[in-house]
Amino acid sequence: MSQTALYLDYAATTPTDPEVREAMLPFLGESFGNPSSVHRVGQEVRRALDAARDTLAKALGAESGEIFFTSGGTEANNLALLGVLMAAKEQGRNHLITASAEHHAVIDTALFARELGFAVTVLPVDEFGKVHPEALAEALTDKTALVSVMHANNEVGTINPITELAALAHAHGALFHTDAVQTLGALPIDVTALGVDLLSVSSHKIYGPKGVGALYIKSGVKCTPLFHGGSQERQKRPGTENVPGIVGFGKAVALLPTWRDETALRLAPLRDKFIARFPQAFLNGHPTERLASNINLSFVKPDGETMLLALDLWGICASSGSACSSGSIDPSHVLTAMGVPRERALGAVRFSLGRHTTDAELDKAAGVVERLVMSQLS
Repeated sequence: MSQTALYLDYAATTPTDPEVREAMLPFLGESFGNPSSVHRVGQEVRRALDAARDTLAKALGAESGEIFFTSGGTEANNLALLGVLMAAKEQGRNHLITASAEHHAVIDTALFARELGFAVTVLPVDEFGKVHPEALAEALTDKTALVSVMHANNEVGTINPITELAALAHAHGALFHTDAVQTLGALPIDVTALGVDLLSVSSHKIYGPKGVGALYIKSGVKCTPLFHGGSQERQKRPGTENVPGIVGFGKAVALLPTWRDETALRLAPLRDKFIARFPQAFLNGHPTERLASNINLSFVKPDGETMLLALDLWGICASSGSACSSGSIDPSHVLTAMGVPRERALGAVRFSLGRHTTDAELDKAAGVVERLVMSQLS
């Protein structure tokens, strides 16, 4: 990262922890074996892969056999939705329910499922981006195979009532999936306490390497693989495993207890202090039931794109929402789903905080934003 950059885009990606890089290095050199090989070089690597699986399983309150490594959160979401739908079709269930403020990795997959002939219901969200249990209860039918609602929104940070939503789905015989990519590094996650059947996570949001993620699939849940041609990941995700990435992911997960809870406690008041500096701005997302690391503000002037370009000139890295949607001139689909007016949605800027964010950095960023806003009013 540039020495002069003030990075406030941790929701998009995090820097790789030095201990993670160190853990990966042997598997980019001398420990190069294929984990599917039966000889000692391959089995040495297999043990490292299994250790990473065990670490992630323990962190999620799952069994090791319920963890399947993927190329990231997007693939995990695709496997969860399409895999369950294809398997459930044999039992006469062909209905998927998701929500309008989901990440594109879920929304676009749901739309593709509709093209394949599956019935898809997209639930509304409230003005904070939250899914209400009443809306889900009305949408559930005896044909519903899966409900997919994200744990916390990647753009506005709103946390959904996953336990209650999952219980409703189960009462109708449906499975429940949650995209927890944004919450693994922000909230304690226990799949049993949440009541979920499938859960997606990603490495590069928790100071691990990019290009690796995982899907938790509860034992007994049927999920048809999307890829074919190998027996890896117990035939749920064939293809030679990304061992360096998986080892790095495992190390990043192992480090979570050393910083996650402390960081959330430290960042929440810094977040609130930053928000309080801009009473003229609109806060997007729930005022209290939101991630400690998320600040999403709408400024009428300058608009979000102008603000981001100006911030970058000052060495401050922020975003207008999901990094997967960068380059779009349309307002955020999340803010649109929340009923945010177009002008306000186009003025949105997301500042996302991380382990290394300091009070002094946020104070500096807030000062720059104030200067930019005042320049538009003069």
